[in-house]
Amino acid sequence: MQNHKNNQTEANGLCFYLEQIQIILVKHFNRCTSVTSLFNHHIMKHFIFGCFLLLFTQITLGQDWLTDFNEAKLKATNEHKPIILVFQGSDWCAPCMKLDQDIWRTQTFKDYAQSHFVLLKADFPRKKKNSLTATQQQHNNALAEKYNPNGFFPYVLVLDEKGQVKGRTGYKKTSPNDFIKLLESY
Repeated sequence: MQNHKNNQTEANGLCFYLEQIQIILVKHFNRCTSVTSLFNHHIMKHFIFGCFLLLFTQITLGQDWLTDFNEAKLKATNEHKPIILVFQGSDWCAPCMKLDQDIWRTQTFKDYAQSHFVLLKADFPRKKKNSLTATQQQHNNALAEKYNPNGFFPYVLVLDEKGQVKGRTGYKKTSPNDFIKLLESY
């Protein structure tokens, strides 16, 4: 459910940028009077379409963060992978945002995680526009009661297929490869 909400938010952002691009193109087209300008307009249209396609591909092929603990355990059991459970405040916690930017969103981590981890995110946003569904909030609260009773953010746990804690860490200013080594050491 949260994945759908994140994708919806990203899609809304894309629509805004596409509308802005359309406005720019219309203004440019209205000024085009010569064949050369029309040719340049044609090239620009293809360039913008290519950029949009690349951006869309990056969003849809990004890592698959689950938000349901039972689904994560089932996937971990079927694929014999550990679960990486991340407690974060995506819209208020500066170290959470750094961890997301410096580790989770890097191609190095994405490539490695795809074949070695099941990723599970328990987000606790504060801004109303990022609020979770009541059901998702209840799931995240239950995870926090069990795995993060002290309310640390960000808080990263490595769990086995049954949900038993193998190791825990937080944000560390390090490379994606070193962070992967840390997660694998548990």
